[in-house]
Amino acid sequence: MEGLTTSRNDFGPHKIVPVKVHQHDPFIPSEENMDLLTTYKQDYNPYPVCRVDPIQPRDSKYPCSDKMECLPTYKADYLPWNQPRRELLRPERHYRPASTRFDSRTTHQDDYPIKGLVRTMSCKPPPMPKLCNIPLEDLTNYKMSYVAHPVEKRFVREAEKFRPCEIPFESLTTHKESYRGLMGEPAKSLKPSARPAGLDAAFCNTTEFRDKYQAWPTPRVFSKPPVAYVPPEEKMDLLTTVQAHYTYPKGAPAQSCRPVLPLKKSSRFEGSTTTRDDYKQWASMRTGTVKPVPHLSLPTEPLDCLTTARAHYVPHPPVSTKSCKPPWSGPRGNTPVEGQTTYTISFTPKEMGRCLASYPEPPGYTFEEVDALGHRMYRPVSQTGAQLSVGDLENPNQRELAVSV
Repeated sequence: MEGLTTSRNDFGPHKIVPVKVHQHDPFIPSEENMDLLTTYKQDYNPYPVCRVDPIQPRDSKYPCSDKMECLPTYKADYLPWNQPRRELLRPERHYRPASTRFDSRTTHQDDYPIKGLVRTMSCKPPPMPKLCNIPLEDLTNYKMSYVAHPVEKRFVREAEKFRPCEIPFESLTTHKESYRGLMGEPAKSLKPSARPAGLDAAFCNTTEFRDKYQAWPTPRVFSKPPVAYVPPEEKMDLLTTVQAHYTYPKGAPAQSCRPVLPLKKSSRFEGSTTTRDDYKQWASMRTGTVKPVPHLSLPTEPLDCLTTARAHYVPHPPVSTKSCKPPWSGPRGNTPVEGQTTYTISFTPKEMGRCLASYPEPPGYTFEEVDALGHRMYRPVSQTGAQLSVGDLENPNQRELAVSV
């Protein structure tokens, strides 16, 4: 087998040319001095600071010493009424408990007594093993049709031996070849000195906050003395509304309607309960199956397999129907269309005239007055008694003439 591949045929080895390194221009430091000015120093200049008077409302902490005499609206309008007390509208109590003893039986106990269990007989056939003497046929299509073929030996390709490269290794990287160090001055350290100047001087306790923000003289806060508590001279009535209104002069505590449970002090435990005494087990018998009586008599003759469609729908020959459409008389002649319509007979052309409301001053009319609604009233020249309003002209939508002055 030929050891050539598509990659070996298309991608052949090429001659490697060393990469040209671009020589940067040498760095020339500038001889000018840096001004060290910033936008903050140029635009934000210090201004003389003066103290601003506080904007405070008028001091109203010193009230008038005169005593205010006034009567509130609640005391003037809401006065107690001298009316007698009304009697309570409560329904009378007519309930009287029954004198007979409660039997403690419910409707469910009376109507739904407990019945005994009903034993049912299973109709399921007994599980009997099904024995068959016929042997099982174990032949399949795979066993009958499958043909075994001899397996060929698998081809194993031998691995190529490693051949080291004959070109010596240059031990050069892209970083060593492209990034050459430039000669320059060593970087100066900007770290402050370990012991700054003036450290031996005394520490100044004054700060900018202490110099500019001085304490303002605060006025004394007026405090109103509390009113002395005067205990009432009258005796306090400790009655509540319920105690005062809901009184029972002839009342007695309610008696319980619950029956008294009899206590049996015998040594023998009484194990009889209501369920054991009332719900006895009944002797039940299994009822037979109720089957309907068959009323259908099956026919003895064989079925003819003839349906209703086959028996009644017999194919018939098609019947040709006679057409009642009138015969065509042929194409019509070139008869001119009558052009007379109601519009052409009844319409009378009239001369289009200009609306009188479009003139600044209507011709044939003289201005007379302006009425109370603001309309300009005109009077015909030929008629002395007739009057004309701008709103009564032929076209009132025209706004050339002002309706109101």
